Amino acid sequence: MERESHESKSSRFRKYWFTPAKHQRADPCCPNNEISDGDDYERETFLKDVLSQSVDMGPCKLSNELRIFVGTWNVAGRSPVGSLAVDLDDWLNLKDAADIYVLGFQEIVPLKTRTVVGAEDKSKATNWNLLIGKILNDKYGCPWLTPMMMNTGTGDEDYTRNPKKPISFAGDQTPIKFPARIPANQLFGGSRYVLLASKKMVGVFTSVWIRRDLLRKYYISNVKVCSVACGIMGYLGNKGSVSVSMSIEGTSFCFVAAHLASGEKRGDERRRNHQVSEIFRRTFFARTPKDDEYPNPNPPLTILGHDQIFWFGDLNYRLYLEDNFARQLIKKQDWKALQGFDQLRKEQEAGGVFQGWREGNIEFAPTYKYSSSNCNRYSGGPLRRTGEKQRTPAWCDRILWYGKGVKQLSYFRSESKFSDHRPVSAQFLAQIELLESTNPRVIALSKFLPSIPLSKQTMRN
Repeated sequence: MERESHESKSSRFRKYWFTPAKHQRADPCCPNNEISDGDDYERETFLKDVLSQSVDMGPCKLSNELRIFVGTWNVAGRSPVGSLAVDLDDWLNLKDAADIYVLGFQEIVPLKTRTVVGAEDKSKATNWNLLIGKILNDKYGCPWLTPMMMNTGTGDEDYTRNPKKPISFAGDQTPIKFPARIPANQLFGGSRYVLLASKKMVGVFTSVWIRRDLLRKYYISNVKVCSVACGIMGYLGNKGSVSVSMSIEGTSFCFVAAHLASGEKRGDERRRNHQVSEIFRRTFFARTPKDDEYPNPNPPLTILGHDQIFWFGDLNYRLYLEDNFARQLIKKQDWKALQGFDQLRKEQEAGGVFQGWREGNIEFAPTYKYSSSNCNRYSGGPLRRTGEKQRTPAWCDRILWYGKGVKQLSYFRSESKFSDHRPVSAQFLAQIELLESTNPRVIALSKFLPSIPLSKQTMRN
């Protein structure tokens, strides 16, 4: 029989050996992360075939790609309803499934005084997560199963989850803990996509889903969240961000869902620029004692410390253009001409914000503001109704990225009439660096495997 390729053996090496027993991925066939009886034979056979040849193996850097969906939607304070299923299906582009879904929402609650300064109501976030999980898994998983929402015992449904470790929740310094061992049937629930991280701050809400099989294929660690409120008086949560940090193998990711200051007066763009600066300055992913137990023990502490960063949300940048001229260009679908007046791109060119960041070419109509009467008409204009707000249409809802190894595949808006904003999404191919296998790690394998003694004869064979 033809022997396996070097790359195939390296892959098997990583799967069975690199991860210490206490970090091994949960096996849905083996509850409580217990290893089945057949594994010892396969591992010992693998040693005879591969380990003796690995002594001469130099540093081995492999790369892989993940398809990441990033979406943003200002839902104007409305609660999720079952009729949204069709809209979500269209927005999530389920015909072209991604490995990871990163969703950012704004205004999942009305931005009124009681919701801004009162206690957080987690029920809206939970309802959104249940609906998202149902849509993802009705399409690709088991439609009769309800997505599993882990209960922290505190009534707080915000959490980050790493199936190999107790949960470490950082940023706003709220500790969330799960049992060290979660039964596989509770962890996955038979669904194809599982919820990896979720956090709500007033109306800003982020929800991160990952394909279940990737939790076994890749080493995912240091999943943390941080919320920054920079609204009223600079510290209330009507505006701000929720960020998620994680490492997939040797590549660190940061996803920033933001809602910035509104307004279309001259000078309002500077308030938005300032809030971006505040989010950069105040977002901090605190270190925990658990970090030292991971193969990459120095996770990024700040947004810009990550390898790949995605910033998305209702950024509220408008057009430097009078309303009637903007509507004329929209009617002609002259997106290139309209982009020449886009505030965000002008501010980038002037060095005021997001220097060096990238955004795909915008080839869709402005996403804000639509009439609240469930139609495709922009609010205001010559046909506006009594009491309707006059707003110049603009691309308020945006997705940007920063870092190497990222390729954007698509950038589009969906046509849901649920809100006065249209949802926007982008798909990316993100390269990740797999953790290295080197001689010292091969030689030191025995310390991770006390149950399988390695004789000299085994090593020679």
